[in-house]
Amino acid sequence: MNARPEQPDAPRVVLGVSGGIAAYKACELLRRFTESGHQVTVVPTAAALHFVGEATWAALSGRPAATETWDRVHEVPHVRIGREADLVVVAPTTADMLAKAAHGLADDLLTNTLLTAGCPVVLAPAMHTEMWEHPATRENVATLRRRGVIVLEPAVGRLTGADTGKGRLPEPEQIFEACRRVLARGRLEQDLAGRHVVISAGGTREPLDPVRFLGNHSSGKQGYALATTAAARGARVTLLSANATLPDPAGVDVVHVSTALQLREAALKAVLDADAVVMAAAVADFRPAEYATGKIKKVDGVDQPPIALVRNPDILAELSARRARPGQLVVGFAAETDDVLANGRAKLARKRCDLLVVNEVGGGKAFGQDTNAAVLLGADGAEIAVPDGPKEALADRVWDEVAARLG
Repeated sequence: MNARPEQPDAPRVVLGVSGGIAAYKACELLRRFTESGHQVTVVPTAAALHFVGEATWAALSGRPAATETWDRVHEVPHVRIGREADLVVVAPTTADMLAKAAHGLADDLLTNTLLTAGCPVVLAPAMHTEMWEHPATRENVATLRRRGVIVLEPAVGRLTGADTGKGRLPEPEQIFEACRRVLARGRLEQDLAGRHVVISAGGTREPLDPVRFLGNHSSGKQGYALATTAAARGARVTLLSANATLPDPAGVDVVHVSTALQLREAALKAVLDADAVVMAAAVADFRPAEYATGKIKKVDGVDQPPIALVRNPDILAELSARRARPGQLVVGFAAETDDVLANGRAKLARKRCDLLVVNEVGGGKAFGQDTNAAVLLGADGAEIAVPDGPKEALADRVWDEVAARLG
């Protein structure tokens, strides 16, 4: 695929690369930016050039890599590059680079660029698990997020050598998607910066036997859209994913669950320090009273006895009733097939959440689709209709209301 020719008004991206083995993945990220028409200036650190040479960056970007503060001094690159950018993304971001960024150090061109950037900044950390979990790193990340910097959560997987754990650089296509969302917001304020949001997505499954389960048609697309848009607005995101087959969004801490009871357990743990909770998953109201350890067989001439069901806990109502911290905002979803608004208003009163996103399902609507229409009902009397459109648009409208209520 050939890169699109650069347009004068194309978004200007600075791709910073710090010195980790994952630097080679930044080549793929650069390719995605250039193929979509972005103007990209690569700013590698001296350590990064040990992993990928300057000639590679120049060839892939179609312009010289910016490596030295003292090159082309008359153009004042240590100030100009950051000022002119629409987005600065650093991938990989080492523990050392996180520390420098958090403390305002500026000992090379990349750290100077971070200090002068007036645009959104996205950092994609990559390091060994022990380094990521060290209290110093965690404090540096918290500091940066409070300032509005988008620090993506590292992925879990194979690290350098035989090590496995959290600290792997998210895949380039996932970082690109996160950056695309940030660029779509332009220079708008990162209104969820410093906030922790918890989102549930997908549909729970209640096993009957080792083969069968009670489930629903939810694909998880709306919940995943909520996660990606929240990350683009600067939030730290925990996504509770129930049986969704979608790729994990970059920069999001994903917890995989299957049943309603598992979702409840994960939610009660995740919301302890959350500012907002959005329960978009379709949760089964009932589960089989007994689980058959072997496949349930049909026998000719014999009717199978009815399967007894028991109620699952009402997770949304429980989270609303016992807020884990003062001021915590709880948002629910209501999928309805008839009397949509009437049922939605009754559910809002019953669940006692702050916002309820009510949408009509069935007949090819909502479930499994890329678009959605809904009405946002607020406990304060708000009633906001969101027309049919991409699920990301609905997600952004939900976060608009959440951000306004969080202040």
